[in-house]
Amino acid sequence: MEIEIESREDLKSILPFLPLLLRSSTLFWPSQVVETLKSMAAGPDHSGVNSGEALFHSISNIRNSLSLPNQRLASSSQHGYVLFFDKELIGALLACAFFCLFPVIDRRVQNLPTINFDYLFARICSSIPVGFVSFERKVLPLNNCAGYFCCPKANFWINSTIPLCQFRVKDSGLIEDQTFGALEVDFANEYLGGGALHSGCVQEEIRFMINPELITGMLFLPAMADNEAIEIVGAERFSNYTGYAFNFCFAGNHEDKREIDSLGRHKTFITAIDALCSPGMRQYRLEFLLREVNKAFCGFFDQSKYDHYKSQFLESGEDVTDHTDTSRNNLPVHESISDARENYFGRSLTPECLDHKDDIGIATGNWGCGAFGGDPQVKSIIQWLAASQALRPFVMYYTIGTRPLHHLEKVSEWILAHKWTVGDLWSMLVEYCSQISNGQTHVGFFDWLLPASSKTNLCCLS
Repeated sequence: MEIEIESREDLKSILPFLPLLLRSSTLFWPSQVVETLKSMAAGPDHSGVNSGEALFHSISNIRNSLSLPNQRLASSSQHGYVLFFDKELIGALLACAFFCLFPVIDRRVQNLPTINFDYLFARICSSIPVGFVSFERKVLPLNNCAGYFCCPKANFWINSTIPLCQFRVKDSGLIEDQTFGALEVDFANEYLGGGALHSGCVQEEIRFMINPELITGMLFLPAMADNEAIEIVGAERFSNYTGYAFNFCFAGNHEDKREIDSLGRHKTFITAIDALCSPGMRQYRLEFLLREVNKAFCGFFDQSKYDHYKSQFLESGEDVTDHTDTSRNNLPVHESISDARENYFGRSLTPECLDHKDDIGIATGNWGCGAFGGDPQVKSIIQWLAASQALRPFVMYYTIGTRPLHHLEKVSEWILAHKWTVGDLWSMLVEYCSQISNGQTHVGFFDWLLPASSKTNLCCLS
């Protein structure tokens, strides 16, 4: 059996994954493969393939005839064939139907109904969404920073004179339901999507389920380094839900009514930033405070404000040459479905392309807490610092009723009333973390921060 086809490079790239051979610009099935397939098509009485083990051996014979033995199957492959053929055959058959693998010739003659899912897919394609989704890897370079804005050190944060932005607290509601046009934080795993295609069902995984176009990024975006974030623009939401984790439940279709930007993307802005996992007491050490605040700053960075950031960086007296950490430095940093722009901070990605506005704040919540085990009071302050330094106009913080954040709104009001800068609040946070690391205090940051007169009545503003 032969198939005439042009000699094409893209074909050669997928040949190792096909049960075909290419000779003299012609694809063909080896005769042994043809005979094996004919025998299997004739049914188990003819082929003897009446069990998962027998199917595994037939597939192995086909592989051998294609000279594929060097590309070894996983050691658990045989067990998998046995499991799906002998114990989960219905699931395996439905999977084949989903991928439209069953032959359709003569089904009607044999009075058999349609089994493949192609008609379902045709219905979906008849109203397929239009537009674009952009995936952007954002990087704060760690070294060779001359001419660019670099990953800040402690002096940058200590010396910052940027005023703190407005801080609004929501005890109920969800980040994805916000109506303020904010940049929405994905409490990400270092591997984008986390357990979205496995068993996970917390904040990031839920977001990938209700905005399934996000899953595409899992194909081509490698794990994030400490100085990286991923921003995604345009993912449409299709589903509503209730619950969380084991109580998560689909709650009907969602009609995404968000506006479309000049590039054909829904005005849904998502930034994926991964926090320290199970940090314990190390989260209070300066190096890890810097890791977290720089990670959030990377995610909140607005390219259209680059010149402002660079001037802040130079004014802080940061050393742009003494950066010795060489992990994941100077990588290509933008991978996109809609285009191939780069985004080192300070290169390309012009404000016109980004279609950003000055009023895009941050919608976030208990990033790095919950399953990741971070201190919610410290994490809320870190995100506030990063958003303020990134010149975002506000933070909308969804506490979902977390008990340690019961007084977050009053604490933020007290801080704002004192007109503190980023440097002021950062210095207080560093001092608190130093004391808790050394055993000098055992209270939460809010209780430690407020003077005695304010602790008796948190709504009292000096």
